[in-house]
Amino acid sequence: MSESILIIDDDSAIRKLLEVALSAAGYHPLAVSTAKEGLNKAAVEPYSLVLLDLGLPDMDGKEFLFRFREWSQAPVIVLSARSGESEKIAALEGGCDDYLTKPFGTGELLARIKAAIRRSGGIGNSPSGLISDNLFMDIASHTAKLDNQELKLTPKEFDLLKILIQNQGKVLTHSWLLKEVWGVGYQNETHYLRVFINQLRQKIETDSTRPKRIITETGIGYRFIE
Repeated sequence: MSESILIIDDDSAIRKLLEVALSAAGYHPLAVSTAKEGLNKAAVEPYSLVLLDLGLPDMDGKEFLFRFREWSQAPVIVLSARSGESEKIAALEGGCDDYLTKPFGTGELLARIKAAIRRSGGIGNSPSGLISDNLFMDIASHTAKLDNQELKLTPKEFDLLKILIQNQGKVLTHSWLLKEVWGVGYQNETHYLRVFINQLRQKIETDSTRPKRIITETGIGYRFIE
């Protein structure tokens, strides 16, 4: 494993913790304390992933995201003490791929990092469709199979599942999903999403009451787990 990870956090203890944990996991971390340093480093050297604090001394992390996304699609995971739903939604819709609230477990962080890097490399895509474990979607023919058995999906169910798989591991907000699947003007129609998510769970989950694939991020949206 040779992926390099940029850490942007003004807390020296957090930077040290992350450097040790990432090095032990086989990554190559570089830590800086300001958004400006982070932008400068990312501009001259490509990183596989960025770990970003929001409360930086020179600019808010959301401003960093806005500037960074003007020229880079590298995955960004926010690590922040801000736990409010509005902060999480703003960061996710501003371009971050995932959000962990401090304090966090290093095991969970490493799993999120692995998923984000794998996703950015296109794992799960094939020339003809999308693959996630025992689930296959053929985009061209608009069909899906689970354990080689055809799934009976409505057009909206197919579109929703496609978006979830394409972004597996990433938290997708209610408003973003609604806009992507139903279009502009539906961002507040969360009941649509609730109904269709429940229908999909009944078709692809072993136990729809205890979903292991389509996970609810309370107050924010959903995450598809491979």
